[in-house]
Amino acid sequence: MRACHNDLVRAWTVIVMLCACQKAPAAAGGSASADANVAPIADAAATAEIAETTQNADAATPPKTFAKVETDWCIDGLEALDEDACYVLPKLAEGKPRRLLVYLHGIVPPLPTSTQKHTVHTIVMQASTRAGAAAIVPRGRRGIGPSGAKDWYAWPTAPATHAQHAAAIIARWIELKKKVEERAGAPFERTYLAGSSNGAYFIAALSMRSDLDEGGFAVDGFGAMSGGSAAGKSAAALTGKTPRPYYVGFGTYDDETKVNAKSLVAVLTAAAWPLRVAEHAVGHGAKEIYLDEAFAFWDAQDVARPR
Repeated sequence: MRACHNDLVRAWTVIVMLCACQKAPAAAGGSASADANVAPIADAAATAEIAETTQNADAATPPKTFAKVETDWCIDGLEALDEDACYVLPKLAEGKPRRLLVYLHGIVPPLPTSTQKHTVHTIVMQASTRAGAAAIVPRGRRGIGPSGAKDWYAWPTAPATHAQHAAAIIARWIELKKKVEERAGAPFERTYLAGSSNGAYFIAALSMRSDLDEGGFAVDGFGAMSGGSAAGKSAAALTGKTPRPYYVGFGTYDDETKVNAKSLVAVLTAAAWPLRVAEHAVGHGAKEIYLDEAFAFWDAQDVARPR
């Protein structure tokens, strides 16, 4: 560090001396043409020395490193962002905004390994990598799950638990987003919020409430996959909100989810939000096709509705 400081001081000394020489009047009997010939030589020498000093200073600054996080939440292929969150940061797509997906899982048992966790993490990792977008998979909360899985990791879908936990959860997403931006080297230009099953129901509720605006978490597009409903609300719930592209995907063989998803579709249609509805011949749960279609839809809306 001291050597780097000395290099910088030396470079600035050269600049000051050069400026002084150029501003000084020619000595009596001196040659103006001789001064003109000397100046370019001095300029070149100073420029070279400054460039060398800058390179030395850059070399003396080590790249930023991040502490390794130990957690059993992340499968192989996903990096641990924190004890309660994983992320994937592939090569970002060229010619598109810098995009970040925050994906909410369905209910997941509190075990180091589970089919539910592995399925969601794998789907997010592969779909985000194909899309050239970063992604975060935060972990839900325990103690708020549905009957029979109350102590599993889940998102608050009952009115009482939503009111109790939503603000803190959103604040946590903001913290996690900042951490990924540090690793990515720049802010993201688009942030998408999507999820499946229990996560999709929480997203649907957030999209029709004021929690996201009040929490300062701007969302550029939503995705409700194999879950989500209007929860008895009408298009009036979206009055005053900026319409955002909304992808709704569900399975032909997922009867209950299909009915609930169609109630959400009806509200979004009545409110004239940009909407893509997709039904696939699958059952319940997260699917790669949903995320692939959602990314394509969000991208298309970016072109159709430039910011």
